[in-house]
Amino acid sequence: MPRDDLDLERRVSWFRDDPEQKLAFRGGRFTRVNTWCALVLGIVGTCGFYGVMVPLRNTYFAVSFTQRGYVPYAIVFFSFWSLAIIVLKHFKLRLQRQSLDVQILPGDPQFVLTPSTSREVTQRIDAACDDPARFLLFNRIEVALSNLRNLGRVTDVDEILRSQASSDESGMETSYALLQTFIWAIPVLGFIGTVEGLAKSVGGFGDVLATTKELAQIKDSLKVVTGGLSIAFETTLQGLLAALVIQLLVTALKKAEEEFLDDCSEYCVRNIVGRLKLTAIEPGEGA
Repeated sequence: MPRDDLDLERRVSWFRDDPEQKLAFRGGRFTRVNTWCALVLGIVGTCGFYGVMVPLRNTYFAVSFTQRGYVPYAIVFFSFWSLAIIVLKHFKLRLQRQSLDVQILPGDPQFVLTPSTSREVTQRIDAACDDPARFLLFNRIEVALSNLRNLGRVTDVDEILRSQASSDESGMETSYALLQTFIWAIPVLGFIGTVEGLAKSVGGFGDVLATTKELAQIKDSLKVVTGGLSIAFETTLQGLLAALVIQLLVTALKKAEEEFLDDCSEYCVRNIVGRLKLTAIEPGEGA
């Protein structure tokens, strides 16, 4: 249940709890991720991954990531960059959800929201967090109440809240653009590695055919070619598996973010629209 005790200690703090702020980067707005922060984390993750490969360098797993050209390195890097974005968004979303636990209306059940009482609500929002503009829910409410306070038209508040909800949903979709690009690019990199491996194997076999006519030598070369083909397809497997894992994580995260947006809309309907009072003559409507 939302808490109603407003004390001097701020309940939610973006500057204190935003994960990017903790890492000394400028935090992205709402659940948006700072690209540079995710990039640095992706580089760190990639270096850590290949650091683990050093003691395992003679194993098949390590060889498939270290001795297959540049493509596995690119796949690992883009995968860790994607994972960094997903992890950051997860913690940013968890911070945003804390705003749903704040009761911005006074405890009086008879309280109604009018142009004259809207300032009390905004004051409670300011007391509940360090920067309302950094929280999706509080920002949405303050934008709507500023219209109510400045123009005195409670009839427009619901429309503004709906417009803000649509804008927030659009912003959420665009925040996944880079991840969707990586999900497309990673398997493509795998196919590129496979094509390069095929080209090298077939080219080597062609050289053998051009330089020798001995059947035994041709058979030996054919074994090398078929072995190279199996190696070539490793990059495709790596790319497809990485893209699959990232896609599953993105789907789960996106679902959680959509549920958060729905909860915000429900919160606004219950605490803002449901408390609006339409007076007979509102200030600003007499013109």
